Amino acid sequence: MDQDTGEHDGERGEQRSGRRTVVITGASDGIGAAAAGELTRRGHDVVVVGRSEEKTAAVAGPLGARRFTADFARLDDVRRLARELQESVPRIDVLVNNAGGIFDRRELTPDGHERTWQVNHLGPYLLTRLLLDGLLAHGAAVVSTSSVAARIGRLSPETLVDGRRWSPQRAYADTKLANLLFTRGLDGRYGEQGLAAAAFHPGGVATNFASGTSTALRFLYRTRPGRRLMRTPEQGAETLVWLADGTAGRDWRSGGYYENRRPARVPSRAADDALADALWQRSAELVGLTPGRPAG
Repeated sequence: MDQDTGEHDGERGEQRSGRRTVVITGASDGIGAAAAGELTRRGHDVVVVGRSEEKTAAVAGPLGARRFTADFARLDDVRRLARELQESVPRIDVLVNNAGGIFDRRELTPDGHERTWQVNHLGPYLLTRLLLDGLLAHGAAVVSTSSVAARIGRLSPETLVDGRRWSPQRAYADTKLANLLFTRGLDGRYGEQGLAAAAFHPGGVATNFASGTSTALRFLYRTRPGRRLMRTPEQGAETLVWLADGTAGRDWRSGGYYENRRPARVPSRAADDALADALWQRSAELVGLTPGRPAG
């Protein structure tokens, strides 16, 4: 998976040239909303997914975009979202897994999983797996919002999942590492069938991120001095837009991790194929799916 993409990337790029249908989760605010606006301006058909009906409608309405709502803290919501997308959006060229957050307290979801883990990893994993047949049929790309925090993630096959003492920062870092490992897993299993996958770090962006936590991050994101040091949502969305608007094999390499529209340093744990496979297997168990195609 570290090798440059081959001939199948050229075929994939040809299939996905021109106007694309781009589904963006976490698009009711922040970089998701900014990317939805920019991709619409570039002529793409954007589908806006958010947790809040009111906020999602406020983003989708001016764009003339289709909209759906789902709370990733409820896996049944994710399953319903997948069904609705399959029924209403016959072709998805790019799926952007952008929904996520950092949370102040350790809480279990109605599904029995730690909230950060489910919202940031299990929900996107489940949605992608449920849409996988259609994504493969159209040579689609899956783009995941990760973070530089992945560098301090400490997932291992022995600690999947929740094997360390919990803190908001640890939980978040582990899920951002999981996003990179999931990208690697997608490329390893389905890259030869024409599916592309990439992850990116948006940088520190002045959004509502971390508003639900009392950690130091909240004061960075929610105070005027802190926000002055940060990027605008539009700046944070630039790499997302570049990936969704670009072509794997020409503009970027499938399985890669990007920052500022350039390859970023990959944490050593994120390059571990055994860990990527263990995460894939465990995630499938937790959401009630079979593992599917083994890594190539």
